[in-house]
Amino acid sequence: MPEAHVAEFQEHRFPCDQCGADYRFDPLQTQLVCDHCGHSAAIEGAGRRAQSIRELDFEKALNAQLPEAEIEETRVLSCPNCAAQIEMGSADHAAECPFCATPVVTGTGTHRHIKPKAVLPFALDERTARRAMGDWLGRLWFAPSGLQDYARKGRKMQGIYVPYWTFDADTKSRYSGERGTIYHETRTVMRDGKRQKITVSKVRWRAASGRVARFFDDVLVLASTSLPKRYTDALEPWDLSGLEPYSPEFLAGMRAEGYTIELQGGFAEARHYMDRVIERDVKFDIGGDRQRVHQVATDINDVTFKHILLPVWLAAYKYRGKSYRFVVNGSTGRVQGERPYSAWKITLAIICGLLLAAAVGYSVAMSQ
Repeated sequence: MPEAHVAEFQEHRFPCDQCGADYRFDPLQTQLVCDHCGHSAAIEGAGRRAQSIRELDFEKALNAQLPEAEIEETRVLSCPNCAAQIEMGSADHAAECPFCATPVVTGTGTHRHIKPKAVLPFALDERTARRAMGDWLGRLWFAPSGLQDYARKGRKMQGIYVPYWTFDADTKSRYSGERGTIYHETRTVMRDGKRQKITVSKVRWRAASGRVARFFDDVLVLASTSLPKRYTDALEPWDLSGLEPYSPEFLAGMRAEGYTIELQGGFAEARHYMDRVIERDVKFDIGGDRQRVHQVATDINDVTFKHILLPVWLAAYKYRGKSYRFVVNGSTGRVQGERPYSAWKITLAIICGLLLAAAVGYSVAMSQ
């Protein structure tokens, strides 16, 4: 398995059939468009969707037994500020980091990776994503007005395909625990010198054991550490039924980040999710009013996976010496980002609050 510990970005270029300028993928038309001459071109095979996407064997991947056709080698430049790595073409020697807006000019190297198997194409164009970000900023209390204006009128957002793993697995679990049944007892107690009857709830426990089984399909795990996980988690849910078999044409004019969480680490996180779901299944199987789970032994078989790319619009701004990042789900328009605060707005709110409290206190005093 190849090792990677920092982010990589890939940019694909496709020359226009008419004028030779670069095509870009247009989310609204779902095809390639040339901004120079207006020519458009369909993406071959688009619309095949998820049913034609083949899973890969997890054990073979861990043992480096995947076919060579499933592996790709990339050339990267390194960001000196945030350690992200950006894949560039052979003729490119500098770029700007999409995460922190720092010029990237340092040394290059090559990495070997498992190729993406599928991509969820962008459904929103940059203008729509920018409007969604502006609306989100406008709803934030105490956000600096200058940042809001800068974000709305500033440079364009960058379309980035973020790497994820998906895992399928067939699980069978044996468990032992206890089933609790609530019952009620009536007691007589003394309160204020009087006898009173009260009802007390108690739980009767008995041993329970059994088996549960579940097939997990497309457990989704973020395969990058470049963006805070709380941002990417907040962009969910993703509709994976819209996945297309990977074709580099979908990346035209965009960038694709290479994975930095290896396959085994990704499955470890997927396993945590599976264990939580299995425990929920066990409690349901135990039944009763309360459940105690003592032990669960799970056999996992037929584990397969995919490396997929999901669409994110990203804005990285440097405002008054501080970097701010905003991400927009390129499929649904959901927004997350840094939570900026305006010191003077907070101060003004505090002053207004104190004045209001003083006015209320004065009115109460005068009315007495």
